[in-house]
Amino acid sequence: MQHLISDAATMQIIRWTDGGFGMACHNYDGDMLTDEVAQVHRSPGFITSNLVGKREDGALIKEYEASHGTVADLWHAHLRGEETSMNPLGMVVALLGAMEHAATLQPDCKDAVFAYTEACRLAVYQAFRDGRGTRDMAGPKGLTTESFVATIADDLQVWSTSGSLPQPKIEEEKETVAPPRKFRRNYDVDEERIKALFAKYDTNGDGSISLDEFVDMTMELGIAPLSPQAVSSEEEREKNKTDREAPKGKLRNWSSIDLPRFDLS
Repeated sequence: MQHLISDAATMQIIRWTDGGFGMACHNYDGDMLTDEVAQVHRSPGFITSNLVGKREDGALIKEYEASHGTVADLWHAHLRGEETSMNPLGMVVALLGAMEHAATLQPDCKDAVFAYTEACRLAVYQAFRDGRGTRDMAGPKGLTTESFVATIADDLQVWSTSGSLPQPKIEEEKETVAPPRKFRRNYDVDEERIKALFAKYDTNGDGSISLDEFVDMTMELGIAPLSPQAVSSEEEREKNKTDREAPKGKLRNWSSIDLPRFDLS
């Protein structure tokens, strides 16, 4: 275990952005460091702070809270009747952890409590994955505080009646369509001549060019791709041409051969 004082840990957290570590801190240090971790990853709303201790009889004492504290600015905006979009994830996870710890201490209905907390936790996580999160994570189109609570309540209602949460809503990926080249600044094409060229190869005048017409066009323009055999033959002709034209004793380069060679004859 690596021991760090709080200012050194503050610097290291900026470097350890890939995660994979845990921290055991005093209360104030934990408040400061978890706030930093949350801000590095876009939002202070999704971090939960857990305080763990032991009673004299050895029983665990656990206290859960959202690391962001009371969020006084959003609370006062709510009191003024203004729209808010508060990320409740840290607070929800803290509450669920407290419920699970209470059920562990008094296990009369432990299974039912754990089933509910797991469903609620998954519903909240899935909402953020689906883009139904608050605006700090989902952007300007994110939900308000009340709308987020409502969408989680709807999912939990489905769970309470069917035993499973709604399936994630997966939208089909839309194909990106490039804008026409004519809207580019360097579009200097003579469209009348292009139309004449098109008409030349649209031999049947149906307004489209078939594969046969396209092949004829590319061959006439000299841009038709050659077959592998034709490419090899062309390289061989170029090599023989270089052999014939190179002066004796001079360095010769073949287009088909990587290394130069000397003609010593």
